[in-house]
Amino acid sequence: MPDWSYQTLFRPLLFKLPARAARSLTLHAMGSLSAIPGGSLVIRTLGHMEVSPLLQQQRDGVQFTYPVGLSGGTDPNGIAHRALAQFGFGFMEIGPVTVQPVRHEEEITRNTDGEALIYSGELENDGLGAVAGRMNRKQGHRLPVFFRIRPMRGSSEEQKIIEIRQLLEGLAPYAAGFYLDFFEDCTEMDGQRAAAYMLDIMRAARKLVPAKPLFLYIPLEMPDAKLRDLIHLLSLNGMLSEGIILGDSLQSERGFEIGKSGKQPTIHKLALLRREIGPQATLIASGGIHEPQDALDCIDAGADLIQIHSGLVYSGPGLPKRINEALLHRIVTKSEAQPRPPFWSGWGWMCLLGLGMIIGGIIAWVIASTTVVLPYDTAFLCMTPAALASVNERLMPFMSHDRVTLAGTMISIGILYGQLGWHGLRNRLHWVRTALMASGIIGFSSFFLYLGYGFFDPLHAAAALILLPMFLFAMRDRVEWPSRSPVNICNDRVWKMAQRGQFMMVALGFALAIGGVTISIIGITHVFVPEDLEFLMTSAAVLGEANDNLLPLIAHDRAGFGGALLSDAIALLAVSLWGIGQGQRWLWWTLLAAGLPAFIAGFSVHLQIGYTDLLHLSPAIVALLLYVLGLIWLYPYMVKSAAPRDVPREPATEGVCLK
Repeated sequence: MPDWSYQTLFRPLLFKLPARAARSLTLHAMGSLSAIPGGSLVIRTLGHMEVSPLLQQQRDGVQFTYPVGLSGGTDPNGIAHRALAQFGFGFMEIGPVTVQPVRHEEEITRNTDGEALIYSGELENDGLGAVAGRMNRKQGHRLPVFFRIRPMRGSSEEQKIIEIRQLLEGLAPYAAGFYLDFFEDCTEMDGQRAAAYMLDIMRAARKLVPAKPLFLYIPLEMPDAKLRDLIHLLSLNGMLSEGIILGDSLQSERGFEIGKSGKQPTIHKLALLRREIGPQATLIASGGIHEPQDALDCIDAGADLIQIHSGLVYSGPGLPKRINEALLHRIVTKSEAQPRPPFWSGWGWMCLLGLGMIIGGIIAWVIASTTVVLPYDTAFLCMTPAALASVNERLMPFMSHDRVTLAGTMISIGILYGQLGWHGLRNRLHWVRTALMASGIIGFSSFFLYLGYGFFDPLHAAAALILLPMFLFAMRDRVEWPSRSPVNICNDRVWKMAQRGQFMMVALGFALAIGGVTISIIGITHVFVPEDLEFLMTSAAVLGEANDNLLPLIAHDRAGFGGALLSDAIALLAVSLWGIGQGQRWLWWTLLAAGLPAFIAGFSVHLQIGYTDLLHLSPAIVALLLYVLGLIWLYPYMVKSAAPRDVPREPATEGVCLK
């Protein structure tokens, strides 16, 4: 469930359920989808998180593909880890894990206005045995896993150390590293006891897992003075570990609150810790990260990696991808821009292909609106246009209706291809190349749909022979660059409205794809739908008896239109899924320009020939409604507003996002 579906449909429905039930339903749904063959590919395709070496980093012997991690409290039972791994996470936390299970019967509650989740108690988990058993099974992903391990509450100090050892030994085979959560216990001890306790745990951990990085888990509420003393003590004894992770919960009268209110305490603690431990140790922040700006602020305050929890619930599953894109944009804009590739390297061929499709579509529209049939059509039928009209007076208008709609679709494809070539391939954007590759393969393959009927269209074949080399030349440039365009970093009103617009455009893409497949199948099988025969006031058998080649000719038109519509739909769907971004004016105007000829052609020819059956036109009417609503809701986001500038700030300052 990407942000466009989560914000518009699923979140309003899920927030009507109790929080625990909503979490279980969501995780089981994602887990079930990822478990079926191809399920993970579907999830990855909807989000299309591009791997960039610029975001990769190695810390403490662990390779991180992305700097964004998943908090352990998001999916405590590991139900959907396979699915969540496709969202753009670079690592996962599992935990807290205690030796014995910890249960809380009280309901998790939400503070929607404050964007917070409120837990009645901490440390809820299935216990060491269940977690280790689950990890022993196939996980379905290769992300580094860090276990947050915690002694049981109420245990003696000696027993706590024993439990830490048990947890380390039981989970070491599956761990990339550990978060040692014992600092909270130290706040209840005097200085000497706390020192002995901490050093005993750290020595035991170092001995048991010498090759695994150990991060100290610091509660977000730990007093600054106490934190400085404990950090100083560990530093003096050489036991500071590889780094520190800051917790994400704040205790209130309602329970343990994890939400947006944790951002400022997190930034304060990050600045303090960075001063205390220096620049080398790794710092991980996890509190109050609900939008990309929050992550950028934490990075500016000293964090090296971040984890998200409540932000995934309130912002949506696209949050890790948006954070990655914001961090990547920061890196890219600090580097020198690459020189544009030459015209003939690839993108120029795509622009020519688009221009060729537009010209071909215009010519096809003129012919379909006037003579309708071409000489090779009449030669195939061995009938003049007048004789063809005598078979059925509505036959020529019906054929005109198929060919005009095909022409409008061709122009739409040409506009999309030309614009994607100029603005996308010219900048070597990965998603654009993927979109054009998928659309082009389907479009050129559709040429073979109607050959089984025995009709060979020489004009169509000639166009394909001319355009196919252009497509192949355009796809030969495989160099990819990250986008330098500003990205959205705020969950403001304009962004939320744009999610509705994107939902409409994605729905339109899927609807047109289904329509293209349906029309193609009907074209190569039944040829007509009942409404067609009602308009023609005849039957397929009668038409077939009039001329043996008539049905193959009409089938050719229908199959060709279905294939073109599917190709157009794939391009539109890819653009809607992967390309929509704040301030992308060119893409909004592309969507407008590409849609107009297709809709004008479709509706005008139906009105012109009198084929106004409401059932027949209803799919086109629904498509037009989706198209108009999508453009309206996307306009403020893509055209009127530019993405807020990402300007690194001092740790104590607020973000630039305006609500």
